[in-house]
This record gives sequence, C-alpha cells and structure tokens, in this order.
Amino acid sequence: MSFAPYITLQPVTVATGSPDRDGVLVFADDALVAVFVRLEDAAHGYWRGRWHLEAGFGPYKTSPRSPAFKSLDAAQTWVLDRLRGSN
Repeated sequence: MSFAPYITLQPVTVATGSPDRDGVLVFADDALVAVFVRLEDAAHGYWRGRWHLEAGFGPYKTSPRSPAFKSLDAAQTWVLDRLRGSN
C-alpha cells in the first residue's frame, strides 16, 4: 500500500531584490522540496501574480524555464504529481 506524502506550506518573505517577496516553502513529509515566489514586479507582464518555482530540490530542480502557477493550489498539485512520479 502506498501513502500520499504529507505536504505543508510555510509562508516566508524572500529577499529577491525586487518586489517579488511573498514566498512559500513547500515541505513533503518534513523535507524542504521547493520555494515558490509570487511574481509582483510589473516587468513580469502576463506572469504577474503567478507563483514561480524559485528553487527546487531533487525532482523539482529549477531551470531557466521553471514553471509558474496561477495559484498555490496548482503549485501544490504539481509538487504532488512529481512525488508520485507523474511528470
């Protein structure tokens, strides 16, 4: 029998050097797996207001094309999908 990982989100302020400061740490079974930051700078255009994967660990490694999500729920679903092995 396989159990779903326990996901927790912890709000945090991230020192990005820009208006993009609202962040969230994502833990899976008490291990840090990702850091998401809400894009607030007007320079982000269409992406403004989305949650960007700022840092990821293990199967969540960041790249120049790291994903951005409309909501934290969508970001959390992405994390769970990665943990379950579906990309």
